[in-house]
Amino acid sequence: MAESSRFRDVGFYPLYVLFLLLLTYLFNQLDRYALAICTREMAQEIHYGDMGCLQLTNVSVSIIGNIDCSSKQNEESCNAAVGTDNKTHICYYDYTGLGFEYQLLAGPVFIVVYTISGIILGYAADISNRKNILGICLAIWSTVTVLTGFAQEYWHLVLLRFALGIAEAGCTPFASSLIADYFSPEMRGTALGIYNMGIYTGYSLSYAFGDFITAADIAGTGWRATFWLAGMPGLVLAAIIFITMKEPLRQGVFSDKSERVNSYQQLSVGRKLLAVLVTFLSPSLLMLCLAGSIRNGAGYVWGFNTQNFFNEYYPTTSTGRWLSWIPLVGGSIGVIFGGFISDRFVKKSGPVARIWVLIASLVVAAPFAAATLFFAPPWAFLFQIPTYVFGEMWVGVTLAVVIELVPAHLRASSVGFYFFIISNIGGNMPLLVSALSPSLMELKWALFILYPGCYILGAILFFPTMLLVKRDIRRVQQAEEQRSLLNEDEDKNR
Repeated sequence: MAESSRFRDVGFYPLYVLFLLLLTYLFNQLDRYALAICTREMAQEIHYGDMGCLQLTNVSVSIIGNIDCSSKQNEESCNAAVGTDNKTHICYYDYTGLGFEYQLLAGPVFIVVYTISGIILGYAADISNRKNILGICLAIWSTVTVLTGFAQEYWHLVLLRFALGIAEAGCTPFASSLIADYFSPEMRGTALGIYNMGIYTGYSLSYAFGDFITAADIAGTGWRATFWLAGMPGLVLAAIIFITMKEPLRQGVFSDKSERVNSYQQLSVGRKLLAVLVTFLSPSLLMLCLAGSIRNGAGYVWGFNTQNFFNEYYPTTSTGRWLSWIPLVGGSIGVIFGGFISDRFVKKSGPVARIWVLIASLVVAAPFAAATLFFAPPWAFLFQIPTYVFGEMWVGVTLAVVIELVPAHLRASSVGFYFFIISNIGGNMPLLVSALSPSLMELKWALFILYPGCYILGAILFFPTMLLVKRDIRRVQQAEEQRSLLNEDEDKNR
């Protein structure tokens, strides 16, 4: 692979591979978050979660006046509510799309199997053809997304969400390992930043699909068409990956595939797991995982409750109009800019500079995230732009740090284990929303604690990580140099 630190010198093919991986991550996020956007319509048809008094969206603001439908405590008072003209009904009693059953789908049902599968698939990535397994995983989760459009019962959603978690777990461990071998260390942060644009492109598209396709009610299918149209393109992309993507030679490990496979396969499953666990016992990785878990949790809380927040406080506002492009623009700028800045700082100050980028970006983003919760649209949406630009720098930067902290032959399984940790902790944090709201506080304050509040907590926890990273990266580099010398000696003795 090219060792230049300039993207124009890399060549066409690595950039083509990066583009395919970006599209793969796009569909990964689109298929994952479609549930969050369509949950109210799905709940009202399939019947799950909480019920409450909701505001009709086809009634003018002048007729609604100051009447708050959510304040109606029961079905009778809800259905009796009329507008300022004393005759037009403005509320209806139905499933809200919120509640424990929804947070269960958003969190544990998906996350637990997602993280466990990530470790298993990470092992597979270290000994097998990564691009083939990535294509298989993409084909499976795309099929599951299409099948979700046919769900008739809540348990159907549980099983399909479970299957989605298994398949989607194969995305980032394989992709990040491939990127590490297609791009030199000097460009790794930027390349991972471009790859992570898929998060925000897919998340933005989930609003475009969930809002506009559901509202279009194509042939009377409503929310179901959202899942059908979201899942089918992934099947085409999977075929393209199988046909056109090449498996690269792994950098800094073995010169021959059979040597790599035989060496790693000789270890028992327990020894393989032990190798990764020992790696993650380093203080810097432990702190990185803890800080990353808190920051990741903030993202899950907001990502799976954004639509619910605006439905609750601004029911007549079209979230698709704003959030179909704000995460795409802001988040993409953030991950690319974060990777670019961290790569530049690494040249001057070493790998520890990446942690400075993490701390500074979260501190700057937190006030804008808080402002989103307390300002009415359009300001609530506009404050999301700087929130995404600064708050999402962490994604590619933390992956680059993980890759630099682990031996090259354990990259994929280590990335899988990293996601196992941060996803099990952060991915289940949406359950805290149900625990806090509405019994202890209203939704707005619960999100304030778990969204901008966790940005600040994450920044605080990244600080001790910074103090430990430099030492541990030096240890990994020394171990890799010794491994290379041993391999050279073995080659000479043959």
